[in-house]
Amino acid sequence: MSGNPASGDHVGTDRFAHDPAFAVHEGGKLSVSSTRSIGSIADLALTYTPGVARVSSAIAAEPDLARRFTWAPRVVAVVSDGTAVLGLGDIGPAASLPVMEGKACLFSEFAGLSSVPIVLSTTDVDEIVETVAAIAPSFGGINLEDISAPRCFEIEARLRERLDIPVMHDDQHGTAIVVLAALRNAARVVGRELGDLRVVVSGAGAAGVACTKILLEAGVGEIAVADSQGVLHAGREVTGTKRWLVENTNRTGFAGTMVSALEGADVYLGVSGGSVPEAAIASMAENCIVFSLANPTPEVDPEMAARHAAVVATGRSDLPNQINNVLAFPGVFRGAIDAGATRITEEMKLAAAAAIAGVVGDEVRADYIVPSPLDRRVATAVAEAVAACAREQGVTR
Repeated sequence: MSGNPASGDHVGTDRFAHDPAFAVHEGGKLSVSSTRSIGSIADLALTYTPGVARVSSAIAAEPDLARRFTWAPRVVAVVSDGTAVLGLGDIGPAASLPVMEGKACLFSEFAGLSSVPIVLSTTDVDEIVETVAAIAPSFGGINLEDISAPRCFEIEARLRERLDIPVMHDDQHGTAIVVLAALRNAARVVGRELGDLRVVVSGAGAAGVACTKILLEAGVGEIAVADSQGVLHAGREVTGTKRWLVENTNRTGFAGTMVSALEGADVYLGVSGGSVPEAAIASMAENCIVFSLANPTPEVDPEMAARHAAVVATGRSDLPNQINNVLAFPGVFRGAIDAGATRITEEMKLAAAAAIAGVVGDEVRADYIVPSPLDRRVATAVAEAVAACAREQGVTR
């Protein structure tokens, strides 16, 4: 058999040759490199056998020594089953791997943490939990990624219960942290307090639930959450996480559509896709705030939103106010790991959001409510805030 695609040989015309994205990803984006050179027999004897046996024996006798003499405490596992990847949906583990590799690149670039992408060929909750728990001794943190709701809620909860290292489903909490940071600064722009805001959330999936929870914890006044059937309210027959939303949101008992709920609302938060008509945005309160985060096509056209809203944010990198998870997760894990935290608490997430908002500081304006994803100050500020919070709460080793 002639030609080996894995070695870079291609048969015929390469249909990917003119797309720069494929050039960046060819051969993968990661490699493992040694921190110790092996130039002599003495180096070999210390790096591997027989010297390594002394280290392993010491760790066997005192397991906590692994934190000093292995890389595990500073390595994050990026774990996915490929069921909810970006805006692509359920594309499977192999197709999700480039995304997980990219996440690992971001951990390295912004937080100085090594990470290993792990994609699983199962969607069974029990199998995923058992697999991740079994490999956890190799890692200092678990970043769950692109796992569909509602399974993602149970997987994260069970792993948080079983493991004594930070576990976070980034699609939920990374999004929520950055949304809260952005809303803090957007409220400053329009001269309102969080407690005065009425928010409508479009989407009751992973991101919608996590955003709702963190906004409530931060003191947002009133939140109504809508799914494809309309606003969640006490008269709806729902189960699981949606039951929590029914019990903790929509205090007025509004039972209409998401579009009708927007009338007079201060904030629209879209995390579901779809399309919102201009009339609905026009019906919102004066100086309203629109966060339309679906990618690549926002639920509310940004140009249209700007005709009616004082502040507009999207998930796109080519527009101002990008709500990007990279503002949160590198610093959150770096701070948790630096502090030796055994978990990521709600207070640590709130501290991360405040740190992100604080980087903007007095420069805040309608088109600058969150820092650029490339702002190197962000991960440091978040890591310091998260680590300080973990120590204050006493959740460190």
